[in-house]
Amino acid sequence: MTAAALITIVSGRHTHLRRQRDWVAAQNEPPVTHVVVSMGDPGIRGVLEQRPELPTDLVELPPAVELPLAAARNAGVARAEQLGADTVVLLDVDCLPDGDLMADYTRALERLADQRAVVSGRVQYLPEGMTEADYTPEGVARAGRDHAARVLPEPGELVEGDPRMLWSLTMATTVRTWHAAAGFDERYVGYGGEDTDFGQRLAASGGSLWWLGGAAAYHQYHPTQSPPVQHAAAIARNANLFRRTWGFDPMEGWLQELGNLGVLTRAGEDWHVFEQGSTDDA
Repeated sequence: MTAAALITIVSGRHTHLRRQRDWVAAQNEPPVTHVVVSMGDPGIRGVLEQRPELPTDLVELPPAVELPLAAARNAGVARAEQLGADTVVLLDVDCLPDGDLMADYTRALERLADQRAVVSGRVQYLPEGMTEADYTPEGVARAGRDHAARVLPEPGELVEGDPRMLWSLTMATTVRTWHAAAGFDERYVGYGGEDTDFGQRLAASGGSLWWLGGAAAYHQYHPTQSPPVQHAAAIARNANLFRRTWGFDPMEGWLQELGNLGVLTRAGEDWHVFEQGSTDDA
């Protein structure tokens, strides 16, 4: 029998985490544990105490200048495995899980049991201005909008995807596949590149990415910048690491836009910050 754990990494976003936990509590097939990885945020413990009935494990990483996103995901999976999970679902703190998210992911991975696979479900984006009363299954289903770049299979359908599109916002895999791909590369620090790198590690291990018509998640609104100028330094550094590893650029759209804005410049194959951006995680 599958033992599936849910993993969320977080720094700040306490309201998002509180709402997510409410929805985790309503799962039709609850996770064996919700592993929450705090990236230097001591306030997370108080948020978790608001749902004492949920099986929860808190992993606390020390504060860092830039968020260790790759290392936090690895720490979460390692802890889930220690607690007996053979399947892991990664869900960003921004996201609310549909009631069938855990069940949909579990069934999909069972169908792909003969291969190394990462499965990614549907994501719908919620607008600004929602009230607490709007955060119901019916309310988010009405308000949510699909991402234009995401593949949208029919309900229950699995469609093989390009591993360069892997995005850990919401995804599921077995612990066995995670180890085959060697997890996330912890040399990536701060924003950008680590997901695309994991997709390449998955492909290099003989694995594949699959889009699932199901396992819906609803992305809670928060302000963003596009391109993310505030993360320019990390994007440049991580893009250079990625190119040296895999031979091509990740995040091509952002790199081009940041170059056009004069924020980044390129010397040879390496990107450099022309106008220093903040590393704050807004």
